[in-house]
Amino acid sequence: MSVKRKIPMRQCIGCREMKSKRELLRILRTPEGQFVIDTTGKKNGRGAYLCRSEECFVAAEKAKGLERSFQCAVSGEIYKELLEELKHLEAE
Repeated sequence: MSVKRKIPMRQCIGCREMKSKRELLRILRTPEGQFVIDTTGKKNGRGAYLCRSEECFVAAEKAKGLERSFQCAVSGEIYKELLEELKHLEAE
């Protein structure tokens, strides 16, 4: 008898599509208030999920997806840092 495992689904804050957790990147707000990309998906802090594409990131910035998810103001500087980190991850 095989056991069916439940696949955890999350919604992208850019395109608003439901996808499996493994397909998405987790953007993390640490308890200190910093924003980082969590590649492991297991770090402590509040997280929001985003597709691994620059288009979704731009859509999330335009729709204020991070502000909505974290319920706080997110400056343009933070978006720039996260975009650079995303580009660096795509290059690997």
